[in-house]
Amino acid sequence: MIRAGHFPAIAAALVGAFLVMAFPTRADDMQTGLQSLIDGFLAKYGFPGATVAIALPDGTVIVAATGLADVEAGTPMTPDSRMLAASIGKTFVAATVLALESEGRLSRDDLLADHLGDRAWFGGLPNARTMTIGHLLHHSAGLPDHVYLPEFQGSWAQLTAGDAAVAPEDLIGFVSGQEPLFEAGTAWAYSDTGYLLLGLVIEKVTGAAWQEAVRARFLGPLELSDTFPSDRRALPGLAIGYLAPDNPFGLPERTADAEGRLLWNPAVEGAGGGFASTSRDLALWGHLLFGGKAMAAPYLDRLLDPVPVAPDDPGVLYGSGVAIYTDTPRGPVYGHGGWIPGYVSSLRYYADHGVTVAFQINTDAGFLDGTSDLAPALEAALADLAIKALP
Repeated sequence: MIRAGHFPAIAAALVGAFLVMAFPTRADDMQTGLQSLIDGFLAKYGFPGATVAIALPDGTVIVAATGLADVEAGTPMTPDSRMLAASIGKTFVAATVLALESEGRLSRDDLLADHLGDRAWFGGLPNARTMTIGHLLHHSAGLPDHVYLPEFQGSWAQLTAGDAAVAPEDLIGFVSGQEPLFEAGTAWAYSDTGYLLLGLVIEKVTGAAWQEAVRARFLGPLELSDTFPSDRRALPGLAIGYLAPDNPFGLPERTADAEGRLLWNPAVEGAGGGFASTSRDLALWGHLLFGGKAMAAPYLDRLLDPVPVAPDDPGVLYGSGVAIYTDTPRGPVYGHGGWIPGYVSSLRYYADHGVTVAFQINTDAGFLDGTSDLAPALEAALADLAIKALP
C-alpha cells in the first residue's frame, strides 16, 4: 500500500495558465488555493503525485501539481507532466464521429454493417446486423466488453509484450461468437469493444488512422498540444505510474523502466481511450467541448442526447461518449473518468456554473478494489473551489 509518508509534497509553480487581465487577483488567489488543496490531498491520501486544473467560464485555465512524477528518481510532478488519460479518450472519439456526421460523411442512424459489414469477422459480432453507430456511441449495442473477459485478461501479457501496433480486430475477436447482452438499443452496458469499432468506422470514412482524424479536427485546431496518441511504450514527458502490488495484471508496482519506457504497450487500449495528456489540456478540452465551442457546426444536442444507464437511477445518463449526472448538489455534470494500469484521470464540467475541473493521478492503487474515495472527494473539492470563486 502506498502511504503518505513515502512521498513528500512538491510545490509546483503555475505553468502556462491562461490568465486574463480582468481578474488577476482572483486567478492568483485561485492558483494559491488550488495548490493548497492538492497538497492537502497528497498529505491525506499518500499517492505518488497528481496534477489538477480548473477552467473558468471565460477560458482561464489554472493548474497545479504535487508530489512526484518518478518516486525512485525523486522527480517532481509539474503541471506539464503527462499521464495516460484512458477512457477520457472516448470523448475525442465520439466528438470525431459527430464531426463526421456534421460533414455529411456518416449518420448516427447508420447500421454498423453499412460501414464494416464486408469484414470477414463481422458476422461473428453480437447484434452484428442490428446495432447502429448511435448504439455504439451510447454503449447500448449489447456488446460485451472484451477488457473484462477472462480470455482477454489471460492474453494481456502476450498482447502487451511487443512494440508493434495492436490490431483492433485482434481485440474485437474476443467478443466474436459471444451472445449479446441484450437486443441493440434496449439497455446499457459499457463496452470498450464498441469504441474500437467506432475507430474502424472513422478510418473507413476518412481513409486515415482514427488518431489522425482526432488530431485534424480537435487537437490541432484547439491547440491541445500536450495531448497525443498513447500508441507506443516511449511517451515523452510521461509520469511513471504505480500499481498496487497485488494488481490483477501481474505487473510490477512501477509501470516503467529507469528510462521511463512503459513495461507494457499502451496501444492495446486503441480507440477505447488512446491518449496521453495533461490536466491542463483535459480541462481546456472539457471547457470547449461541453461549452459548445469545440466545432463550428451545432453539436451539443447530439452530444448530450442521452440514454439511461440504469432504470432505477434516472439521474445517471450517457450521451455520445459522455456521462451525464442530472441531479447533483452542484447541478448537472458532464464528463468522463479514465483508468488504466497505474493512472486515474477525471474530467468534469458543471453546466450551471460553466466551470470545468480535471485531474490526473499516477497510481491506481485503491481504485479497482473500491477501497479509496480519493477520486470523488477530489472531484467535489475542485468543483467547490471553482464555483465559490466565481463572481
